Amino acid sequence: MRTVGVEEELLLVSERTGEPLAVSSAVLASAALGTEEQEEVFEKELHQEQVEFATRPVSAMDELEEVIVRCRAEAGRHAERAGARVAALATSPLPVEPSRNLGSRYHWLAEQYGLTVQEQLTCGCHVHVSVESDEEGVAVLDRIRPWLYPLNAISGNSPFWQGRDSGYSSYRSRVWNRWPSAGPVELFGGADRYHEVVGEMLATGVLRDQGMVYFDARLSHNYPTVEIRVADVCLEPRTTVLVAALVRGLVETAARSWRAGEPPARVPVGLLRLASWRAARSGLDGPLVDPVTMRERPAEAVLESLVAHTADALRDSGDLELVRKGIADLVAHGGGARRQRRLYEDGLDLAEVVRACARITTEVP
Repeated sequence: MRTVGVEEELLLVSERTGEPLAVSSAVLASAALGTEEQEEVFEKELHQEQVEFATRPVSAMDELEEVIVRCRAEAGRHAERAGARVAALATSPLPVEPSRNLGSRYHWLAEQYGLTVQEQLTCGCHVHVSVESDEEGVAVLDRIRPWLYPLNAISGNSPFWQGRDSGYSSYRSRVWNRWPSAGPVELFGGADRYHEVVGEMLATGVLRDQGMVYFDARLSHNYPTVEIRVADVCLEPRTTVLVAALVRGLVETAARSWRAGEPPARVPVGLLRLASWRAARSGLDGPLVDPVTMRERPAEAVLESLVAHTADALRDSGDLELVRKGIADLVAHGGGARRQRRLYEDGLDLAEVVRACARITTEVP
C-alpha cells in the first residue's frame, strides 16, 4: 500500500487579541529540545508568524489522524511556551503585516518578488504519496491534473483576508498563485520532459532553486513521492485525513490507468486555471467545474464524481467508507470556511473567531 505523509502550516496567534505573533524562532527552539524523541519534524516558514510540521509516512488513515492530532498538540505546547497559540487557519482573519524570517534565501525572495513575499502569510497542506519511480510519478501528475481542484474546495479554510470577508472559500490559493511558478501545468509525457522543464525554469534565473517549483502537484525533490499542494490547511484533522485519503486514491487510480496504457485527458492549462478559481471561490457552497466534462455542476455532484473515479483504489486501501462519510459530513455541515463564517455571523468578532479556531485546532476528537 502506498504511504502518505502530510505537511501542515499553522498560524501563531495571540490568545488575547487573535493577531498573528512573530514567535516562530522561540517555538522552533522549544521544539528542537525534543527532536531526538520525535519522528515528526517542525520547521520554519517564510514568515515568523507561522510554523510547519511534517509527519512521517504512514499507511493507515487512522494512524495519520493520530499523528496529526499529536503534532498539532505538540506545536500548541511549544507555542504556549512562547506566549502564543497555534491556529489551523489558511489566512489570518485579522489585519497583519508579517515579519519575514532571517536567512539568505528569504532575503533573496524579498529582493526578487517584492510585495508578493509580504503577502504570503498563508498556510497550506501538502500531501506526499509514495511512487515507485519518477516515471510513475510523472504519469500520475499527468493524469490527476483535472481532479485536483475539488480537493481545494474540500479544504477551503481562508474566507477572511486583512480584516474582511474575501468572498472566497480559499483566498489563500488566490494569494499563493501570485508566485510565478504556481498553479496548474502542462502534460509532460514522461520523467525526462518533466526534469527538462524544471531545468529550463531554473535556467531563467526567476526561480532560486527546485524548492520554488510551486506546481499544484510535483515530484518531491526530497522524497520518492508525488506532492499535491492545492489544499488549505484544514481546520480539523479529520478533514486533512479526508484530503490525504482522496489524494492517495487519485495517485493509485492514475498509476493503474498508466499501467493499463490509458492516455491522460488533454485538458488545456487555461481550463484548469478556471477550475482552480471556481473551487477557491465556491468551496462547497456553489458550483465546481466537473473534472470530466469541464463544465459547472453542483459541488455535491462533483464530489460524487471524484469518489466514483477513485472508488476501486479507495476500496482496496480500506478508505472508501471513510471518504464517503467525510464528504457527507462536509456537505451537510461545511468545512473550515463555512465554520469561520458561521462563528462570525453568530456574533463573534474576528479576534474571537481566531481564538475559537485555535481551540478547535488542538482539541482531541
